[in-house]
Amino acid sequence: MKRSLNAADEEELVRRTAAGDRRAFDELYRRTSPWLLTRLRRRCSDDDVVADVMQETYLAVWRAAGGFAGVSASGSAAGWLWTIAAHRLVDAFRRRARQNQIPAVPLAESVAPAAEDEVMAVRMGQELEQALLELPPEARQVLRAMVLDGFSVRETSVLLGVPENTVKSRARRARIALREALS
Repeated sequence: MKRSLNAADEEELVRRTAAGDRRAFDELYRRTSPWLLTRLRRRCSDDDVVADVMQETYLAVWRAAGGFAGVSASGSAAGWLWTIAAHRLVDAFRRRARQNQIPAVPLAESVAPAAEDEVMAVRMGQELEQALLELPPEARQVLRAMVLDGFSVRETSVLLGVPENTVKSRARRARIALREALS
């Protein structure tokens, strides 16, 4: 027997949404959109961007709810939803950056970097990329969440479904390994 929507937890609502239950999706939105909106607004002050990210997030949830079944038992629907929203926000920032790439100085007045600087930048980028690839997958996940996505230890813990102390130790080990690889 199915529980009523009021008694269903968010995980159950996602599973029902995956089965095409529009009422479950509406209830999921009603429950999660206020905190998601608050979290997005803490990271972006542009209301238009936040509104677009909210729309893209819930559209992705509707389309990909079946993918939640593949998430480990320790993962939560809230963490899954935040992951989607965070990726959409990063995408929005990248789109904005591409649209705003107007040189600050006219091209005739700009100074080209020295050839040595360009070579060193490429070399450092390649070394960093290689060092990242050599990290264990769980360490890369923690670094991506904390450094690239800007999540706190607590948010990373929820996102990855591991204790906060595990997140801290993985981040520390990853930083040490990167430092050693790049020295």
